[in-house]
Amino acid sequence: MAPLKLISMLLCIWARSMFIVEGGDPYIFFEWHITYGTISPLGVPVKGILINNEFPGPNINSTTNNNVVVNVFNNLDEPFLITWDGIQHRKNSWKDGVLGTNCPIPPGTNCTYHFQVKDQIGSYMYYPVTSMHKAVGGFGGLRINSRPQIPVPYDPPADDYTIMIGDWFNKGHTNLKKILDSGRNLGRADGVHINGKVAKGDGKDEPLFTMEAGKTYKYRVCNAGLKTSLNFRFQSHTMKLVEMEGSHTVQNDYESLDVHVGQCYTVLVTADKEPRDYYVVASTRFTKRESTAMGIIRYLNGKGGPSSEIPKPPVGWAWSLNQFRTFRWNLTASAARPNPQGSYKYGGINITRTITLANTAEKVDGKLRYAINGVSFVEPSTPLKLAEYYGVADKVFKYNNIPDEPPPEISKVALEPIVLNMTHKSFVEIIFQNRETAIQSWHVDGYAFFAVAVETGKWSPEKRMNYNLLDAVSRHTIQVFPHSWAAVLISLDNCGMWNIRSEIWDRHYLGQQLYISLLSPNRSVRDEYNLPDDVTTCGVVEGMPRPPPFSS
Repeated sequence: MAPLKLISMLLCIWARSMFIVEGGDPYIFFEWHITYGTISPLGVPVKGILINNEFPGPNINSTTNNNVVVNVFNNLDEPFLITWDGIQHRKNSWKDGVLGTNCPIPPGTNCTYHFQVKDQIGSYMYYPVTSMHKAVGGFGGLRINSRPQIPVPYDPPADDYTIMIGDWFNKGHTNLKKILDSGRNLGRADGVHINGKVAKGDGKDEPLFTMEAGKTYKYRVCNAGLKTSLNFRFQSHTMKLVEMEGSHTVQNDYESLDVHVGQCYTVLVTADKEPRDYYVVASTRFTKRESTAMGIIRYLNGKGGPSSEIPKPPVGWAWSLNQFRTFRWNLTASAARPNPQGSYKYGGINITRTITLANTAEKVDGKLRYAINGVSFVEPSTPLKLAEYYGVADKVFKYNNIPDEPPPEISKVALEPIVLNMTHKSFVEIIFQNRETAIQSWHVDGYAFFAVAVETGKWSPEKRMNYNLLDAVSRHTIQVFPHSWAAVLISLDNCGMWNIRSEIWDRHYLGQQLYISLLSPNRSVRDEYNLPDDVTTCGVVEGMPRPPPFSS
C-alpha cells in the first residue's frame, strides 16, 4: 500500500468529517458515534439510537467502486452491529455486519468497516442487526451513484432526496425484546413515520424537502420498518420508477407504490403542479387498522398549504401482486459498467439445485418461534464464518441441517443454527413458500437475484412455465403474499458466508433466517479475501492461532 494512502487511512480514525483520497479507486471515510437519545416520531418520547446525534442516521453518498470506511464507536450499554443491506461485499463477507460473520461491537469500543461498493449502483440502506435495535433507529440511506462515464437512462435531477419510511412502536427496543423473549407476538405498530417525523397538518410543519416548479427530483424511498408493508405516494403528483435495489427499471408511472419491509425504490417526481405545499403520504397495508403518516413537500416561493384531500391507499394484496408484475428490468440501460443490464442471459442457464424454504409459526416450550423447513435459527456465540475459517465448524453448527424440500407437515421445530453448504459457481433456484396468512419479505446477502415469479398457491416444477426469463428485475429483497410463493434465481459466484433472512424483524429475531456457505474450492484470494487483520474474534475461536492465509 502506498505510504500516502496508508497515512490517510490511519487519519480517518481521528477525522470527524468525510474526505476522499485520490489515486486508484477512491476512499471515502466516516466516523460514527452511536448513542442513545430521546426521539419522538409519533409524539411520544422514546429512547432512540442516534448516529452522530442524527435520526435517521446520516446518508452515505458513494460512487461505484468507492472504498467505504466507516469507523463505528459504540457508546451504548450493550453490543451493537450494523449491516449494509444490499451491498454485495464481493469476496468479503467479513464486513457484512451480521452476527453469522461478525462479532458484535462491545460497549465502549469501536470497529472499522471497510468494504468496496464494487460494480453496484442504486439505492440501499443500513440498519442494526443486534437485539431489537432497529426498532428505535440506527438506520439510514446508502446510495451508490454511477461513475460519470457510465450514463444513466434519465436526465440529471435537480436534487437527490432520501426518504426512510417505516412502522413505529412507542414501547422502545428493550420492552419489545422482552415481549418476544416471553414468547408473545409484537402485535400492531403504534403508527408510521416519514424520516422520523409525522406532519400535524396545522400549518406549522417544516417541509421535509423543497422543489422548484418545472424541475424534476429524484427520491429514494426505503421501508426501514419492523414488520409492516407501506404504500407510498405524493399528493397530486405521479412517480416515475427508474431504479429498484440496484437495477434500472422500465420507467413506468405510478400513482402509488407498495414498499415492503427492507425494500428501496428510486422514483422521479416532476414539480409540475400549482406552487404550494403538498403531502407525501405513507400508509400501512394488510393491517386491520390503517395508519397513515404525512410529510410536507414545499414548492419554492409557493403559496398555500396542502389540500385536505389525502390520496387513498389501495385495498387488498391482489393489487400489490399485480403491481409487482409491472416491474421490469431495463434491458437497454447500462449497469455499473457500460454493458447493458440485459446482456446477462440468466434465462438460458441450467438450474443446478432447487431449494424450497417454507416459513411457519410454531410454539416451542410454549413460546412463539418462527421456523424454516422445521428449524428455527438460534444465534451461536461464535460467528459461523469465524468457526468455519478456524476449522472448528463442528463445534458450532452442522451443515445442511434442513432439507431442500420442506416436509408436508411440520409438527415439531428444532432450535439450532441453519447453514446450507453451496457449490461455487452453481446456479440455484430458491422458492420462498408462504404457508401463512401474513405477508413475508425475504432478503439475501451477498447477491442480487432475479425475481422471476410471485404467484398464489403452492409451487411445483410445472410453475416454471410462468417464470419471467427475459427481464425480471435483479434485486435482493422479495415479498411473498399469503398462501403464495416467490421464485428467485441466483448465480452463486461470491464466496463467503451469506445470510438469507426475513426482513420482518420479529420473525428474524425469533428464528426465520439461515446462512449459505460458499467456500473457495482452491482456497485462493482470487475467490475470497483472507480474514482481515482488524476483525475481532469471539466465542470458541478467541485466542486461537490465526489460520494460514489463502494463497494467491
